[in-house]
Amino acid sequence: MHDARTAIVTGAGSGIGYATAVALAAEGYRIVAVDIAADGTERAADAVAAAGSEALPVALDVRDADAFEAAVDRAEQHFGGAPELLANIAGIGVAATLTETSREDWDAVLGVNLTALFETCRIVLPRMVAAGGGCIVNVSSVAGVVGVRNRAAYCASKAGVIGLTRSIAVDYADRGIRANAICPGTVASEWIGKILADAPDPGAAREAMEKRQLDGRMGTPEEVAEGIVFLAGARFANGSAFVMDGGMTAI
Repeated sequence: MHDARTAIVTGAGSGIGYATAVALAAEGYRIVAVDIAADGTERAADAVAAAGSEALPVALDVRDADAFEAAVDRAEQHFGGAPELLANIAGIGVAATLTETSREDWDAVLGVNLTALFETCRIVLPRMVAAGGGCIVNVSSVAGVVGVRNRAAYCASKAGVIGLTRSIAVDYADRGIRANAICPGTVASEWIGKILADAPDPGAAREAMEKRQLDGRMGTPEEVAEGIVFLAGARFANGSAFVMDGGMTAI
């Protein structure tokens, strides 16, 4: 067990965020579990406690920068000091080509996946710098590296995550900050479950998703969480876009 450190995890109520909160807790991190669903934050806090650490559950919409800043203030008072790690995992998607994407959906996807991430980093970075350094891991996607059908807004947002992450690494490396993006392939999360449930043929949709990976299966949230934990501790990794997709982009 490492000395106590604090990690802010957005999207901690389910999927990759939940798995990451638990995995980081096992590494000795105290967790600020942020999610839009209050029951999800409580569930994550219980799991963190079961892993032997402590969590502060915070229910908020990551698009609300004022609420997020207040939560960081609260976390600093609760745990004492700035967070050592910010893991931006909250995200949404819309199944649509560019011409099928409404402006409302575009704004929602970019708002959660990119603008909110800009705000969380903008709020946390000065605190990390003042404390002597820190680490940011932003969840992008293979959809930020290659084109994925019927995901125009999602692809744009996740490509933006990579660009923003690299700019943070370049601008703040000399102030003790590391920033990396992780780019998962298709992961068997609650969000994917909803997409499959809404598909005309859920079985065929699942099979198509599984076939995109070289080993014929979707990844698990726990596997991606392992990658996030790795990047949190990999001191020579900075400004990278770490693809973790079961070989989806190798073809």
